[in-house]
Amino acid sequence: MKDGHRGLKKVKLYRTPEGCVVEEDNQYHPLGAIPIDFLLAREDLQEYLSEFIETIAPSDEFQQSEILAPIGHQEVWAAGVTYFRSRGARMEEAQDAGGGDFYDRVYSAERPELFFKSTASRTVGPGGRVRIRADAHWSVPEPELTLVVSPKGRIVGYTIGNDMSSRDIEGENPLYLPQAKVYNGSCALGPAILVSESPLPQSTEITLEIDRHGRVEFSGSVALTELKRDPKTLVEYLLRDNSFPSGCFLMTGTGIVPPSSFTLASGDRIRIKIEPIGTLENEVA
Repeated sequence: MKDGHRGLKKVKLYRTPEGCVVEEDNQYHPLGAIPIDFLLAREDLQEYLSEFIETIAPSDEFQQSEILAPIGHQEVWAAGVTYFRSRGARMEEAQDAGGGDFYDRVYSAERPELFFKSTASRTVGPGGRVRIRADAHWSVPEPELTLVVSPKGRIVGYTIGNDMSSRDIEGENPLYLPQAKVYNGSCALGPAILVSESPLPQSTEITLEIDRHGRVEFSGSVALTELKRDPKTLVEYLLRDNSFPSGCFLMTGTGIVPPSSFTLASGDRIRIKIEPIGTLENEVA
């Protein structure tokens, strides 16, 4: 698969216990000892990988079950209220605390809402177990297109993110946002990074399914046409007076929100799909 502007191959980058692996045209090329931090710090990641895999013979040893979260020492940040549906949900949950108007104002403001989400130690990969807070009673997954950003602010790739959220804690007071968002197992990334300098088509869909006891308890989808904020603008704000020597991840917000009557339970299976990145599946601990 070629990039129409530069003739570069679009590849997927995986992280495994043995090291990083590049997939191109359903062939897998192990990168050996090259650390993911080195790769994600490159401003020319797509070009570097496209040229590098020409020198590596493909391998049949790749096991999907061994995929780890594609993160090294990067921070994970997130943008909020970027879809109209999330605006309405945040206003609803914060109404009793008097904070509903804040989210309406953020939705229409020039400056986006950006917040710290996760470190690598709090982040799980495909097949890992995400968590709901023990002191929360209303928890949901938030499926999000996630940008992979270089140290200089270039979007070098895309992955799938699950921004696990405690809606009752955030709704009690908007100042409780960090507690609602940042805790062990509150973030999932994967299964791969789609390495591409070209933006995904606006027609790209994000889909969510939540299985409970073998049946679909909730499902939904949203297209990137509903994303109000331009990804490049979100990155520009994130890098204002901020530095990321190893690059970073930026979740772009959710447009899929389960009804107020729904809350996650232990044993639920969460599947988030974005083509052509893949499917991120996790179980709730």
